[in-house]
Amino acid sequence: MIRASFHQNDKQQIDSFLIKGHADSGPYGQDLVCAAVSAVTIGTINNLEKLTKASPQVVLDEVNGGHLGCRFNEEVSHDTALLLDNLFYILKDIQDSYPQNINVQTTNKIIDLA
Repeated sequence: MIRASFHQNDKQQIDSFLIKGHADSGPYGQDLVCAAVSAVTIGTINNLEKLTKASPQVVLDEVNGGHLGCRFNEEVSHDTALLLDNLFYILKDIQDSYPQNINVQTTNKIIDLA
C-alpha cells in the first residue's frame, strides 16, 4: 500500500510530504495506481520548481519500497501552497477510487524524509 503523509504548518499550509510504498494493484510495470501517484507527485515537484521558483528539499529512492519526500525549509508562498493542496486532493481522489492501495493523511508531526 502507498502511504502519503502531508505535514501542515501552523498556518494550516502543507509544507512537506512523504510518499512511501507500492500500490500493488497490478504487475510491476503495469500498476496504474502507482503510475498515477508517481506522475502527479513528480509533476507537482517539477511544477513547484518551474512555476514558483521554489527550491524544495527532495528525497527519492525508487529501489527500497518506493520513497518520495519533499520539504520546504522557507516560508510557503501562496502559489506553492496551492500546488501542494492540489496534489493532496488529487491523491485523495485516487484514494477514494482505490482505498485498498493508497492511504492519504495529514499530520501535525514533522515529517522525516529519510
